[in-house]
Formats: sequence, C-alpha cells, structure tokens
Amino acid sequence: MEIGNHSWGTDFILVGLFQYGQMDTLLFTIISILFAVALIGSITLVQLIRLDHRLHTPMYFLLSQLSIIDMMYISTTVPKMAANFLSDTKTISFLGCEIQAFVFLSLGGSEALLLGFMSYDRYIAICQPLHYPVLMSRKICCSMVTCAWSSSSINALVHTLYAFQLPFCGSWVVNHFFCEVPALLPLVCEDTSQYEHTILMSGLVILLLPFLAILASYARVLVVAFQMRSGKGQSRAMSTCSSHLTVASLFYTTGLSTYTYPYSLHSPARDKVVAVLYSIVTPVLNPFIYSLCNKDVMGALRRQMR
Repeated sequence: MEIGNHSWGTDFILVGLFQYGQMDTLLFTIISILFAVALIGSITLVQLIRLDHRLHTPMYFLLSQLSIIDMMYISTTVPKMAANFLSDTKTISFLGCEIQAFVFLSLGGSEALLLGFMSYDRYIAICQPLHYPVLMSRKICCSMVTCAWSSSSINALVHTLYAFQLPFCGSWVVNHFFCEVPALLPLVCEDTSQYEHTILMSGLVILLLPFLAILASYARVLVVAFQMRSGKGQSRAMSTCSSHLTVASLFYTTGLSTYTYPYSLHSPARDKVVAVLYSIVTPVLNPFIYSLCNKDVMGALRRQMR
C-alpha cells in the first residue's frame, strides 16, 4: 500500500538522545533505572489510593488517574529508547512509529487536561467548600476523566493520520529518540507551514488554556488561603497547591516550548532535551512530588506498611 512516496514496509531510523557509541551500556542502565523508579512510584501511589479508604476522595481519584497516565506515558517511549542502546539496528517500523506518535499525543493531551481539572478540584475545595460534594461528585469526576481521554485521543488521531500521510523522503533518519510529530516534519518533502499552524493551535488549546486556568484558580486560592485565620489551614492549602503547581509548571512549560515554538527556531538537540523533561523526568517526579509533600499519602503509606 503506497502512501505518498513511501510504503508500509519502510522503517524509520531513530538517532536517539545521544549519538550511539561506547556509553550505550551506561545510558541503558540509567534509562532503565529511571523507568523502574517511575513505574514503582506510580504503582505504589495507585495502590495506596485504592487500598486506603481515607484517600477515596475526588482529589485522589484524579491523582490515581494521573499516575496511570504517567505509567503509560513513560512506557510509550523509554522501552524502545532503551532497547536501541543495545541493538545494532536503531529502527522502528512505519506502523510502529505511527502508533507510538498517536499514543504519545493521546497520553500527553490527557495529562494536560487532567492537570487542569485537578486545579479546579482544589479551587472548589478551598474557595467553595460547602458546594464541594455537589460540584465534585463521582459522576462529575468520571466525566472529567472521560473528557480528558476522549478529546485528547481525537486530537491525536487527527494529527497522526494527517502527519503520516505526508510524503516522506530522504534518509528517513529521525533526529529524536522517539516518533514525535514535530521531529518527523523535517523529513517531509513538501511545505508544512500550514500544518505547523494547526499544531500551534492545538498546543494553545490543550496546553496553554489549562495552564492559564491553573494559574487563575491558584491565584484565587492564594487570596482565600491568606484570609484564613487558621495557620494550619493556610499551610495545608499551600502545600497541596504548591505540589500540583510544581508538576504543572514543569509539564506545561516544556510542552509549550515544543508545540508552540516557531519551527524555524527549533534545533534537534534542544528538542530532545526538552522532550526528556516532559516525557521522562515528569513521570519520574510526579509520584514523589505528590507523596512526599502530602501528609495524607504519607500517612496511608505508613498504615499500609504496618
């Protein structure tokens, strides 16, 4: 089946994070350790939320969904990246590349929207506590998760189908460590400026709007927190919001720098470093930021260990 000037049987070559060489074994070890830490941290957090009845609240339900996304997110890129360090052939099939791009975009969009919904949860809990049971019912929480998954999957499907029907040519060498749509555009034989504008608009909707909503909601939360007479209440509100804002800032700023930055100013080295931050570092840090800064989670961990 021909598509443009290529066929399904053609393989892409992944350059990788660094040029492959004598440090492959060391890099494989580091990447594997980070992957294991991310999986263990996310699985532990999901299990704690499932087993401890004190964590059966909307906030921790959304957090468990975020941990599941993180597990799938890092599993989309790291195993293939690690395998290439030990493999003589650094290739990925056309279909495999297409699937990886679709899954990565779906999970990234889901995480972006879910982080925004989590900030809404904290806003309602602190600013409108009397209405919290109604505004954050289980039905509404499930609707939020469904909205995040479905809308991001549709967006990812549209971009993947369009990007992979473009005519690729040249050496088919992707200067990246996984199949990300922006990294594939330099291989296209025709002008992609119009499509780049579409990517920019998608990035603004899925990344920038939720980030602005988070900043606006937490600005209101800070005002309410400083008006609290209880120092313990202020501390609890600040602790909860600061951990979420830390995660969101790292994820959104790095994602925006890839999907909304002018493509004429992109460089492969910069793009790969930024991609490491939002595709590997963020899933590794998320479980620890949310657990170490959260007394409820640490208390649940101590109870389960006993």
